[in-house]
Amino acid sequence: MTAHAAGAEPRDHRSLHERIAADLRDAIMSGDLAPGAKVPSTVRLKERFDASNATIQKALQLLKDEGLVVGRAGAAVTVREHRQRTMRPAAYMAPAERGERFRWLAEAEKTGGRARSRLLEVSEAVPPADVRGLLGLEDDEPAVLRSQILTIDDEPAELVASYYPVDIARGTAVAESRRIRGGTPTLLTELGFPPRLSVDRVSARIPTQEQATALRLPGNLPVLRTLRVVYTTGDRPVEATVMVKAGHLYELQYEFTPDPPDHALRARP
Repeated sequence: MTAHAAGAEPRDHRSLHERIAADLRDAIMSGDLAPGAKVPSTVRLKERFDASNATIQKALQLLKDEGLVVGRAGAAVTVREHRQRTMRPAAYMAPAERGERFRWLAEAEKTGGRARSRLLEVSEAVPPADVRGLLGLEDDEPAVLRSQILTIDDEPAELVASYYPVDIARGTAVAESRRIRGGTPTLLTELGFPPRLSVDRVSARIPTQEQATALRLPGNLPVLRTLRVVYTTGDRPVEATVMVKAGHLYELQYEFTPDPPDHALRARP
């Protein structure tokens, strides 16, 4: 019989410095400790958490490693500027006008910083099972993969792997190892497959080795994984993308308006 089943009070099994870091991290992410604000002094934190000086310093070091705060021993620790970003997927889903930058880059720069994309791989590969299911592919059927890393001020922000049906992408710029001006939504529109609907599935996960390395993640903090499928006319899926970003640095903002039942979109699995 487990302790919880026996009626014992649930408890946080993390070490004290991890719990302290978690509480401070939440204050930073929620805005109670705003960018540029000083973190409470070691003396105040020791009193608040009934912890030793060494434990407080270990907690603060975790936050420094995560890039949330800056400071050195004996000096005030402050929340870093421009570290917490709110991304609005709806703002960069529409195709860019000819000659415009990829909308993700333009949207990211609205909160400050210089946004860039770097192409990592273009190939034909068998996608993960959840992507295959969304694209309607057989178990061993390949898709055209475009993988890239998006950065802000030269720091990795998002790891992106986009998959396209071979019959749509093969022989087009999608399958070429070069950047696409305006992004693939613009190119898909030009190819006759304009994006009509995007569906996101967002989950929090412990990063894989590849993700942790590419995003330079400290420890075992979760990542936000967005699995997006894009449909064109006739409800045909034309793109499925896995996007991974640091869970402690980003949040996603979605906006909704009520839709009358007879105008509601058909539910998808």
